Amino acid sequence: MSVRPLVLVVCVLIFLSSCVPTKRLKYLQESEATIDSVISVERIQKPYRIQINDLLSIRVKALDQELVGMFNPIGEENPNATGEERLYYDGFLVDRHGNIRVPTLGNVKVLGYTVDEVREMIEKELLEKYFTEQANIFVTVKLAGIRYTTIGEIGSGSQVIYKEQVTIMEAIANAGDISEFGDRTDVIIVRQYPGGEKRHHIDLTTIDAMRSPYYYIQPNDLIIVNPLPQKAWGLGTTGLSNFQTFTSVLALVISSILIFTR
Repeated sequence: MSVRPLVLVVCVLIFLSSCVPTKRLKYLQESEATIDSVISVERIQKPYRIQINDLLSIRVKALDQELVGMFNPIGEENPNATGEERLYYDGFLVDRHGNIRVPTLGNVKVLGYTVDEVREMIEKELLEKYFTEQANIFVTVKLAGIRYTTIGEIGSGSQVIYKEQVTIMEAIANAGDISEFGDRTDVIIVRQYPGGEKRHHIDLTTIDAMRSPYYYIQPNDLIIVNPLPQKAWGLGTTGLSNFQTFTSVLALVISSILIFTR
């Protein structure tokens, strides 16, 4: 019978250590000094440089639209496509050599350039080879949405947001949020660079995350959210859920002890 108090103490200690602290579940927490005050956040965004597998949307306009019709795809491959599917057929995919194929211009090297630089490049070639200044051509080049992938303790899959800039908070919300078992203190971003891929870490439980150079995601980012230890233990995140679990376990242990000590 003397074993029962020891079992109870052990269960209580495990119960107390297994709960997930509230601080690990809350986003962008402020220090006491910054509560209810304006947070000074400086974010210097370097212009994004185009990578392999990016999808570009390129449109050419002029006073006479028939003159530039060949440069503006109209979904001939699949005229019934809409939304993102339409962009897949109408967009310009950056191949593994860093090129896109533009009607009449042929292969255009875009790897490592910004969208503004690509726009200037295409506009210059069109004016030099096909049009005069009087045609008043107007070229627009945009990324066809920011695509990224999420895996782990978050809604998994490939996502796309049609904006010029997307924060990691927006990306997470768009994917369905991080589960209660996800580690918000160490979210991993795997990012593509011309020389390969790099892993970056960001703590989303602190307001300092907004000052991180990785607060804004980039196309083709992979966001990984690893589980907290509590998930491996098979325990809950709240005191109530753990209490219910340990009550069942404790009842089973005491019953076994009583049976074997009689």
